[in-house]
Amino acid sequence: MSEPVSDVQTQGEKLQSLTTIGTVSYVLHLIVAVAALVPGGQVSPILLIVALITDMVKRSDAEGTWHASHFRWRIRTVVMAAILYAVTLPLWFLFLFPGWLAWTVISIWFLYRIITGMVNMNKGLPIGDFV
Repeated sequence: MSEPVSDVQTQGEKLQSLTTIGTVSYVLHLIVAVAALVPGGQVSPILLIVALITDMVKRSDAEGTWHASHFRWRIRTVVMAAILYAVTLPLWFLFLFPGWLAWTVISIWFLYRIITGMVNMNKGLPIGDFV
């Protein structure tokens, strides 16, 4: 038997709300990711923290939908990038070039993950759990 019209509308509104939250979060991540690759273009990490907190707070709203994979994807991306930046931080103090190179690679990886997530979300597809 089919769902009542009101349940379908409610589900549609929920998905639209999650899409809006996801879009805002991805855009904040994208701003930080692009700025990380521009020399001297670093933006405040506050944008990233706002996006991360929003994702963590709204994550439970997405359970049972394809959006849940995107919340998990964005949270994991930020946490993994933070760990990678922290681990490679000593390279800046020991040797400037290896530190710069490591952070450039991490920033490109971060940007790749954000773009991949945005593309899949805009297609209405879940994102895989690959690293």
